[in-house]
Amino acid sequence: MYRFLVSLLLIGLSLNAKASSLTIEITQGAEGALPIAVVPFAWRGGGATPPHEVGEIVAADLGRSGRFKPLPTDEMLTQPSRGDEVDFRDWRALNVDNLVIGDVKPNGPGGYLVQFYLYDVFRGEQLTGYSIPTTARDLRATAHHIADIIYEALTGQPGAFATRIAYVTSIRGATGQPEQVALRIADADGYGPQTIVSSKEPIMSPAWSPDGRRIAYVSFENARPSIWVQEVFTGKRERLTSYQGINGAPAWSPDGRYLAMTLSKDGNPDIFVMDVTRRSLRPLTRHRAIDTEPAWSPDGRSLVFTSDRGGGPQIYKVPVNGGKASRVTFEGGYNARASYSPDGRLMGMVTRVDGAYRIATLDPRSRDLRVLSTGRLDESPSFAPNGSMLIYATRVGGKGVLAAVSTDGRVQQRLRLQEGDVREPVWSPYLQNQRSR
Repeated sequence: MYRFLVSLLLIGLSLNAKASSLTIEITQGAEGALPIAVVPFAWRGGGATPPHEVGEIVAADLGRSGRFKPLPTDEMLTQPSRGDEVDFRDWRALNVDNLVIGDVKPNGPGGYLVQFYLYDVFRGEQLTGYSIPTTARDLRATAHHIADIIYEALTGQPGAFATRIAYVTSIRGATGQPEQVALRIADADGYGPQTIVSSKEPIMSPAWSPDGRRIAYVSFENARPSIWVQEVFTGKRERLTSYQGINGAPAWSPDGRYLAMTLSKDGNPDIFVMDVTRRSLRPLTRHRAIDTEPAWSPDGRSLVFTSDRGGGPQIYKVPVNGGKASRVTFEGGYNARASYSPDGRLMGMVTRVDGAYRIATLDPRSRDLRVLSTGRLDESPSFAPNGSMLIYATRVGGKGVLAAVSTDGRVQQRLRLQEGDVREPVWSPYLQNQRSR
């Protein structure tokens, strides 16, 4: 059964898409979400208004996190945009804990200056506020950045709204076979999808480099699987491997110097590590079982991977410098596709529960396994860079869609295309300027 699933994973599990963006639906929010009001940002210029309403994007981001409950605009008693216009009594009457106000003004040709302020309503104090120069093209990114600042100020945890997701889509023809398969990236809220590469052949296993500038993936162009690396911004790409047999499951090391991968060039699927610059390759496992789906620990010292060496698919761990692999998972008969949370405290994985494949987290120290999703065929979990949520693929009504769940299981979302199927999601890391904020 496991060999069949691995073959399916490496040969045909790719998906459908058009140029439509992903639509996000919050299917379950957290109880006790903090009430917050994000007032529409005022426009302080003449002529055409900006292409996006910043406050609306900020409110949507905070609401999607499940940690906040934004007040509907039509329930606001007033709509201030400056501090001297705020009467905290209005917002206390609405039981709002925090208030966000702001404005947008022209700032040179094609530019804007966005100002915002975050207040503690009951203390009547300003918690933070910034003036951020931007452009029409980057206005949405600026709004996501503001949401990140607010999220961190109120939770103590960095936000992940200004990040991106990569995913594979496909449109099927009348025969049921994929007519167009594409690797796409979009903002974390599903807006602005861009095609990185398209093909009539399967594309799978996308993996972001740690700096967010490159994506490794598997393509079946020329009728055989190969591992490619492509620059996100320039489109330049190069093929790294095209050995006989399986070339699959690329995974970047935390420093971006190496790629772990699954190769069967020597006859059996094993884990290999490649120095991306030198193209040197060394085996990390040598076993008659199937070893696949490698993922690096955050410190880069070890890898976890899926293997059926114990009779069924389970997670194992091996030092990067070589050595004996040790088993990590013991609960249940199927555990696969593991990856670490950014802080290394949890592993996300696919586990089987009563015949259904679901997303779970494992605490490696306590071995506590927590099932988070409720589907029948949930797969490909990927952590947000702040570790707060996992995005994954599932099926609804016979259609491939993406879903997301918080690591405590309290918040659930669904992301779908208007047409086609979508799978193989992977959340981007923080960009360098986001890390240094």
